[in-house]
Amino acid sequence: MGAADQQQSGWRRWARWSAAVISIAVAAAAFRLSFTTLRDLGVLARIPAEDAWLFPLIVDGTILLATAGVLASDEKSDRRFFAWVLGIGAAVSVAGNSIHAVASGHPLPGWAAALVAAVAPVSLLADTHGLALLFRRVHRAPASDPVPVVEPAAKQTTPEPEPEPVSVPEPKPEPVPVPEPVRVAELHPVPSAPVHIPVRSSRPQQTMLPIAVPVGG
Repeated sequence: MGAADQQQSGWRRWARWSAAVISIAVAAAAFRLSFTTLRDLGVLARIPAEDAWLFPLIVDGTILLATAGVLASDEKSDRRFFAWVLGIGAAVSVAGNSIHAVASGHPLPGWAAALVAAVAPVSLLADTHGLALLFRRVHRAPASDPVPVVEPAAKQTTPEPEPEPVSVPEPKPEPVPVPEPVRVAELHPVPSAPVHIPVRSSRPQQTMLPIAVPVGG
């Protein structure tokens, strides 16, 4: 936030607080003047002087209650009732101040005094009904909140998300056992010398006699 924005925000904050203080001061001054005027009007309407201060409290109190009811009510019918009470209360307050100025300290005629005397019971009726509306709203607020209803899984209309495919590793082939080679018995080496193998003859052998051979002539 730049310096210009901070300065503008400071001016706005100062303006809001100034407006709040001025509103409170104006409201206090208006209530003080209205209170005094309506109290004198009550005296002119033949209300005992020691009880005349109750008349402005009834009128201005009804206006304050109606204002709070308009702000706190959520239903249209309740707001309409408080709006009517607020309008009538404001009209009575304005008319009372005007009648007091016209009377100029003279007692009011009978019909005007009757109207002033009727303000108290009518205000009591309106305030009591408004208070009942506010308390009924407070007790009814928790029960009026909607409770979410969870439908069974079979009745749900929203499609269920498809499960994500899970990659399964392929099984490695098991090694095939190789049969061990059959060992052939080692052959003994063939001897290099010839082997005499006797041969049997079917004919009988004759014994050869020695023959003397003469030597010389």
